[in-house]
Amino acid sequence: MKEKLLVIGSVAYDSIETPIDSANFILGGSASYAALAASFFAPTQIVGIVGNDFKDSDVKRLTARNIDISGLKMDAEKPTFFWRGKYHEDFNGRETLDVRLNAFEGYMPELNEAAKMSKYVLLGNIAPETQEAALNAIRDPEFVILDSMDLWIQTANAKLKELIKRADMLILNDSEAKMLTDNRNLIVAGDALLQMGAKCAIVKNGEYGAMLFHKDGFFTVPAYPVRALHDPTGAGDSFAGALAGYIAGEGRTDFETIKRGMVAGSATASLTVESFSCYKLEETGISEIKRRCEYITSISKI
Repeated sequence: MKEKLLVIGSVAYDSIETPIDSANFILGGSASYAALAASFFAPTQIVGIVGNDFKDSDVKRLTARNIDISGLKMDAEKPTFFWRGKYHEDFNGRETLDVRLNAFEGYMPELNEAAKMSKYVLLGNIAPETQEAALNAIRDPEFVILDSMDLWIQTANAKLKELIKRADMLILNDSEAKMLTDNRNLIVAGDALLQMGAKCAIVKNGEYGAMLFHKDGFFTVPAYPVRALHDPTGAGDSFAGALAGYIAGEGRTDFETIKRGMVAGSATASLTVESFSCYKLEETGISEIKRRCEYITSISKI
């Protein structure tokens, strides 16, 4: 029987402009992307908060994937967390044009009994203080994945480092790993993340894939070659969610399982970037994810 994955993070509405298109008030947030990606591999429960403008159609998008939304709090007084951003011509850089925390302001997770009993946990990319509150409420987690970003490295560095010591896996991108460890060499930076206390660390490197630093060895997975890049938003969250879902679905946390989970994460993230929100991922589904997993595996062999 597959283990359940608990995903804790933000649920948001995004308005996004890319060099080729734009979309307004679409489903976003770290928990949304991660939970939808994870749901292809394991039973998934989401913990977060939405506001009085949250659409029934977006509730159905989550429940259609059999995601348990009993931990999704509804705030009747405020709208949902909102982010507006614009991507640069190369898609790598982006500018935040507007952020409204709305219902997410001051939010602290409230876990029901099922969530408190979770063994596999993904702490999505939200403030370390909020991540800590959720982790403290979980009775006996078996495998905790911690996702973070440059904002928290800059504004909540001490709290983040405390959490890293409690994480079984830390996920950052290349620039964040260098920033946190104050090291320009990415390999040395990855080693330093383990020295900070994480049991293992994954460093994402965008279109070049991701690297795993683990006591049992080093591993790198290539990115699936995307030829129809549409919107990079949520790619990292989808990678983390699929990886976490795969590990929970297998019920194993060894080096080989994590490696295969990274392949699943890479394949799933490649679908996310081919549309706004998670539309392409939801429409295409597990058969295409498996095909892309097989392709990634094939191009990794000599």
